[in-house]
Amino acid sequence: MTVLTLVCCSVFAAQTAFAGRDKYGNNGDNQQSADAGEDGTVSVTVGGVVFDRSKNGSGNTAGALTSTTSWSPPPCWYAPKYTPEQLKKYLEPTWEAGSTGYEWDAEQRDRYVNGHPYKDFNKDKTGKGYFWDSFVNKDFPPGWDSCEKPIFWVDQGDPPPANIENAVTPEVLAELAYAEVRVPSTKVTLAPAAQTKVNLPTWAWLDAADFKPVSVTASVPVIGIAATATAVPTSLRIEPGTKDAVTYPASGVCAINDGRIGEPYAKGKANRTPPCGVKYLRSSGDGTYPLQATVTWKITWTGTGGTGGDLPDGTFGATQDVAVQEIQAVNR
Repeated sequence: MTVLTLVCCSVFAAQTAFAGRDKYGNNGDNQQSADAGEDGTVSVTVGGVVFDRSKNGSGNTAGALTSTTSWSPPPCWYAPKYTPEQLKKYLEPTWEAGSTGYEWDAEQRDRYVNGHPYKDFNKDKTGKGYFWDSFVNKDFPPGWDSCEKPIFWVDQGDPPPANIENAVTPEVLAELAYAEVRVPSTKVTLAPAAQTKVNLPTWAWLDAADFKPVSVTASVPVIGIAATATAVPTSLRIEPGTKDAVTYPASGVCAINDGRIGEPYAKGKANRTPPCGVKYLRSSGDGTYPLQATVTWKITWTGTGGTGGDLPDGTFGATQDVAVQEIQAVNR
């Protein structure tokens, strides 16, 4: 959010505040008035969506999921933002400044003051509902500016209008939580570790201690709805970085087993075929091969009122360099 230096001219301040709004006066603000605890749990006292990321993946190498389908989380959404008095304080300075033109101001006054459909900002319904407005994904993905509905009222306990796409419901909250999920790095442990040899199976696995389900909860406390999106690792795909290699299994997809993908190498396993790994058939010479390890995560959600279901699987991958050398024969 841009911080503006205060100036003595109230007209300039009002014009600046309006600059980021759409044709209906919405500003798409994605900031929430919330307090975050040391454990990542947040609390809120006003409207908007709040994210609890305390059970998320952490660390510098954690990252966001990419959907395995063309689906993507909502780039913008609608949620409670104003009480009647707050909306009045938000809109009246703009009208008084006259920066938006007589016609627009007249239309807005007619909508929110003159009873078409709201009389005097719905002050007679104070405490019985909220005005909803648009919010925007902070990363501004494609479509972030598509929420152009004018600010609208929803009575407490009622669902938002069915014709307004991405107005928050438990399912929409789950989709927003999906966008906030961060999963741990997919850098796999390899054996041999420093470098491997041509035609020597290389074992690959992910440590179960660092590889576990993660979740994010999205909620709107002022209307009492929430949803949690949970990501559970299901498989690892290994792409060796060269066609001169074979993978174990042949598909290159290693399934999860007892909370771990792959199996750690241990002494005495040299003659065994790894359940997850790769065998390079040609040396990497003076360079390396870019081994790509991509984990697929199954996403489910649960929400207020016994709601729940599945969301598209997500993937997260990482590349690591693997040096492959020829086996040196010793002549005696």
